This record gives sequence, C-alpha cells and structure tokens, in this order.
Amino acid sequence: MVHRVVWRVKEEGRAVVEDEELLLAVLNSAPVVDGRPTDTLDEPEAADWARALGGCGTKGERDRLRRVRDAVQALVRGGSVEVGGLAAVLDRVRLRPEVSAAGVSWRLEAAPDEELAARVVLAWSRVTMELPRRLRPCANEECNLFLVDHSRPGTARWCSMATCGNRMKARTHARKRRSEG
Repeated sequence: MVHRVVWRVKEEGRAVVEDEELLLAVLNSAPVVDGRPTDTLDEPEAADWARALGGCGTKGERDRLRRVRDAVQALVRGGSVEVGGLAAVLDRVRLRPEVSAAGVSWRLEAAPDEELAARVVLAWSRVTMELPRRLRPCANEECNLFLVDHSRPGTARWCSMATCGNRMKARTHARKRRSEG
C-alpha cells in the first residue's frame, strides 16, 4: 500500500502534523470508562475501527498497533526510554522521495498490515520533533487519554475541557471550599 507523507498541514490557522489525529486515536484507544480500563483493540469491533483509520483490520495489524501504542504511551509518560519495539515496526518499511514541480514528497511503502503502525510511529516522531513537549497525557490521573497541546502558551492540561478539565476544576473548587469552611 502507498501512503503519501506530508510533513505539515494547516488546520484552522494552526500547524498540525500529518497523522496527528491517527496518533491520538491509537494512543487514546485504551480509555478508562466508568472507572474501568478498556481497550478498543480488544473489542469485537476492533477490525472495523482499524479499517476506519485506514488499516486493513487484521489481527497482526491490531497486535502491532497495541505494541506501538503501549511503547509510545510509556515514552510520553516518561516511564520508558525503550524504542526497540518502535524501531522494529519501521524495519520493513521504506520512505521513497518523489520529486515534482511542487517539491519533494515522501511515499511510505509497507505491507498492508504493517502500514498503520508505521504511520503511528512516524506521526509520534513528527509531533515530538515539530511540537516539542506538546504531546502529553491528560493531567487527570484517573484518565488514560493523551492530547497534543496547540494552545499558544503550551499550557493545556486535559484531554477535554468539557470532561476532565471541568471535573478537575470542580474538585479543586470543592477542596478550597472545604478548607475555607
């Protein structure tokens, strides 16, 4: 399968790294729901989910995605510096340059069930290099999700202001009220 790699895309006036949404979808595929950890890659619809992301949905592809997800999550959380598993995902893929009047673009060449995991690793690398320290876990310790902070000051803390942000602010407010009372 061939996938063209574009290094930077503009979206709503902000720089977005290509496949950033794919990276977040895979990183956030193990959310905590009602206090219980879940794993989208273990669900009966996992093959459909992978196909919706541009993959082929095979068990091998989902296993690679799980290994990549777990390795990148550990790296982002600072619990690991191990990159061997990520390097192994890239061992059998190739980026080929294509030159046109518009410039150079890169074509990813990979086996169909290896491409999606490779795209996630490449997206992680690009986000890490182009938006340093902007890929982070949600500050809500009960949440298992990640975010890419596109705020100007780089201070976003929660995966969603509507859920985790409001919850954390409500807890802080309640603690202040208890300590004042």
